[in-house]
Amino acid sequence: MKREIFSKVHSATKHPARIALAIVKDKDDKYNMITLEWFMKTSIKPPMFAISIGHTRYSHECLQNFRFFNLCLPSKEMIAVSKICGSLSGRDIDKFEKTNVEWFTGRLAKLPVLKNAKANFECKVITQVRSGDHTIFVGEVKYSWLNEDKEVQLVKDLL
Repeated sequence: MKREIFSKVHSATKHPARIALAIVKDKDDKYNMITLEWFMKTSIKPPMFAISIGHTRYSHECLQNFRFFNLCLPSKEMIAVSKICGSLSGRDIDKFEKTNVEWFTGRLAKLPVLKNAKANFECKVITQVRSGDHTIFVGEVKYSWLNEDKEVQLVKDLL
């Protein structure tokens, strides 16, 4: 074993890893999706997820104004959606229009639930923590959706 820089060690040990899409809404009621690698379950009772979003991201701004998000685990069929949502800004384009993703209205905050995803979790933000150049938003899961016949997308599927 030899000592290495953090980025090299992290890159060599992070796969396979799941990705997620966070769905948020801005102050003008426009929906946005952002591709995330940094998310995790933080509680069983009540069920909670944490997502980490950079301060400069449009979705960060959205979450400051509207305290709900849907956490979506995309299926392998949604690779193009994940690539677009991870490389283009919702400030510049409507990602729902660009990806033509199929969805229905969720129950909690009326955010989109993605039909072809492996899973969707409707979350209410209960707290947030500043973490360097990101904010960790912790959301309590209020409703969950599952497609048993779908296979979850991994980071390596995007490479």
